Amino acid sequence: MVLNYIWIAFFLIAFVFALVQWIFMGDMEIFPALTQATFDNAKLGFEISLWLTGVMSLWLGIMKIGEKGGMVSILAKITSPLFSRLFPEVPKNHPAMGAMLMNISANMLGLDNAATPLGLKAMHSLQELNPVKDTASNAQIMFLVLNTSGLTIIPISIMVYRSQLGAADPSDVFIPILLTTFFSTLSGLIAVSLVQKINLFHKNILLSLGLLSLIIAGIIWFFSSLSQSELGPISSNIANFILFSIIIAFIVLAVRKKVNVYDSFVEGAKEGFNYAIMIIPYLIAILVAVGVFRASGAMMVLKDGLEAIVAFVGLNTDFVPSIPTALMKPLSGSGARGMMVDAMEVHGADSFVGRLVSVMQGSTETTFYVLAVYFGSVNIRNSRYALTCGLIADAVGIVAAILISYMFFY
Repeated sequence: MVLNYIWIAFFLIAFVFALVQWIFMGDMEIFPALTQATFDNAKLGFEISLWLTGVMSLWLGIMKIGEKGGMVSILAKITSPLFSRLFPEVPKNHPAMGAMLMNISANMLGLDNAATPLGLKAMHSLQELNPVKDTASNAQIMFLVLNTSGLTIIPISIMVYRSQLGAADPSDVFIPILLTTFFSTLSGLIAVSLVQKINLFHKNILLSLGLLSLIIAGIIWFFSSLSQSELGPISSNIANFILFSIIIAFIVLAVRKKVNVYDSFVEGAKEGFNYAIMIIPYLIAILVAVGVFRASGAMMVLKDGLEAIVAFVGLNTDFVPSIPTALMKPLSGSGARGMMVDAMEVHGADSFVGRLVSVMQGSTETTFYVLAVYFGSVNIRNSRYALTCGLIADAVGIVAAILISYMFFY
């Protein structure tokens, strides 16, 4: 498994960097810092899992109401023309179809709290169809890569951070993020489709992608017509209105079918609690590895080396201060968020770098985190080509973020 070698590499590289600093630079604090990073990130992983326990219990309880009320089945039928082509292993109208749609929709609305438990529910549904339980199926890989590519229509959290850090127009990154995530999602879809030999020129796929493109164009037009003071509050209200309307629709349909809504919620919430417990060791493993890699200084050396290469070939280096955020994004969401905030504090929220790191933060999901949590929740150890395709989507997202930011802000 590729993740196994990467995980080992994080520790070995961190050790070598620390050893060089200790022996040749006399840094007596480096190994205590590495050890402290393991403790801090193990604690962070457990705290995140505790937070996820409540969120997953809530949303899997809501999903159980949707299943018994028939809403998930309705969603599965709506997405069947596209999803039946992208997920040929999944039977039509299977509950996994609705769960995947709910997860992707939550990501598109920038509602990460809802997206994770819904994604875990979808992964468990797909695992029921998986003939080799410790190896990722084609359907699970396609779903994970679409998830990590992170198509985002309304990046609420990023606009909040920009507002807190004094941006004159916190929402000026809205359209660049939308464009960037569209390209990263499309590249992830193409990468997986090529490996799985899925015909992207089938009429159902072309029509669906064409419709999605029109919807995105319409969203861009609508939000471009709003004043800057209106864009942030209106986008936040629309996203949360849609989310709460879905909850109400689930409950109403369940009541019509005479389902015991409360008992159904409790049943689903129990599943959410069990999922959260299963995630803990996988989450701690990846966070600790990323933490020691960062604490050793290897990440900063990588950034400085890239800056030297860019300068040597004669390219503009103004984007290079954003590279730590780009490199951290596939590894750790909280780490990338911290680097984004740090870049905005150092360079200014309205600087080119401040805007660029905001677009990068919204460009993709955290690939290693999603892979560790989603596959870990169903005990999959062989992820096959999932990481490779996910990183392809990440790379396209980062390059698109840089190019689009130069287009919009430079």
